[in-house]
Parts: sequence; C-alpha cells; structure tokens
Amino acid sequence: MRTHKIFADFHNADEHGRIRLNSVGTISDLSRQSIKLQDGQLLTLYSEDLEADGEVQYSEEENLWVAVIDWNQIREVEDEDIVLSDSSLPEIGLTLPVS
Repeated sequence: MRTHKIFADFHNADEHGRIRLNSVGTISDLSRQSIKLQDGQLLTLYSEDLEADGEVQYSEEENLWVAVIDWNQIREVEDEDIVLSDSSLPEIGLTLPVS
C-alpha cells in the first residue's frame, strides 16, 4: 500500500514528540493531493533532505492533527527523491536568513 507523501516541519513537534500537521507546506500538500486526515492514517513526512513514516492522530489538547513518528527512523533522502510543493504557486519573495 502506497502512503501519501506530505511536507512536515520536523521542528514543529508537540510535548509528546508528535509532529504538528499545521504548517503552510503541510496544508498545501494536503490540499493539492486532496488528502483528508483521519486517525490511524499512514503518511510519509518529508522536509528538505529528511523523511519519516508517521501515523496520524488528532490532538484533543491542541485541537489539531499530528503525526506520531519514530525519531530513530528518520531517513536522509537524495535531492531527486524530494517531492516539492506545487511549483505553480507564485513566489512570494521571502528571504530566509543563512546560518
């Protein structure tokens, strides 16, 4: 069974270590792929050069969807394997700081 691959911000975890599925990139991928989240749903989460498999849960505490991942099973992926968000979206000219 193929799971959907959606963007997730691995730095946006709750106190239980679950990834919050409320970032702009996540919402964009869910919309573009017509995915309706539900408890127990399996997804592949990606961010830049990382990906992990996760199981969707609804967080009653925060009233939003999260994904449970095994932090020890995060994988590095090659650039050509990364699925980018919809390239038809207009660029908004944001400049990010370089660290």
